[in-house]
Amino acid sequence: MFNQIQYFISVVKNHNFTKAAEECHISQPAISQQIKELEGNLGVKLLDRKGRSFKVTPAGQYFYQHGQDIIKNLDELLRQTKEIGTQEKEPYVLRAGYLRNFGTSEFLEAVSKFSKEYPDVQVRITSSGHENLYDLLRTDRIDFAFSDLRRAPSNSYVNDFLTESHFQVIISNNKFPTDQKTITTDDLKDMPCILIVGPNEEAAEEDYYRNILGVRSTFITAQTYDEAAVMAASGQGYLLMNDRTSKLIAHQDALQTMTLLNNGKEMTQDYYAFWKANNSGFYIETFADILKEQFEK
Repeated sequence: MFNQIQYFISVVKNHNFTKAAEECHISQPAISQQIKELEGNLGVKLLDRKGRSFKVTPAGQYFYQHGQDIIKNLDELLRQTKEIGTQEKEPYVLRAGYLRNFGTSEFLEAVSKFSKEYPDVQVRITSSGHENLYDLLRTDRIDFAFSDLRRAPSNSYVNDFLTESHFQVIISNNKFPTDQKTITTDDLKDMPCILIVGPNEEAAEEDYYRNILGVRSTFITAQTYDEAAVMAASGQGYLLMNDRTSKLIAHQDALQTMTLLNNGKEMTQDYYAFWKANNSGFYIETFADILKEQFEK
């Protein structure tokens, strides 16, 4: 009967048996016979024929209107069934990115727990700077980003707060008294600020540090934490990072850590999980919940 419903809808839509036959790729006598069989199965007339023309009966009008909904729903059923069948052969891939300069502890714990609970899901990880993560998320090259908040939250994205962190300055212990606990960007203006950046990230990071954080220093770059730590220890510059990440470096004897102040107040940064609102789904939301748990311990 499914084909007969399609034939009937085509006849009414085109108001012509011949055009409907061409659209459905069958002969005109065959489509006419299928409509008659449909009427016989239903026990009502759908078309009131007069020579080569016809009028749609009230029953036919009802059948035409609701038949289109049935066809649409059936097409969607078939599409989703095929999609599920394909996913059975090709595992779901969750593409997650995290902020390089935050550190990996909580994020990797979340990946480990998620992978243990959902072993059939592949997690592909990207580490990058804020602007590159935003671009990857915006262009659908990743599904999920863990990053700092630098823009006003947008309704186009889910913005799930994870944690707040204080800014710390890591510097050679030869530059300031070792018992000094706080410092300002003005105190550091004559020393280079070391940025840990990847390719094509330097300009965006410099703009953020200069215009948002108020850094007055010149900038030099490093590609890894180890390289940056050696540069700081040798007095080439200082590092500015959150208090969680600073613990990865500050244990070295040649370095000291101070809290960064602005107008006498400690400077902080908020960190969020981000994903597109129109790409929200079970695995993305579950991963976000697991990541959030790591910051609540």
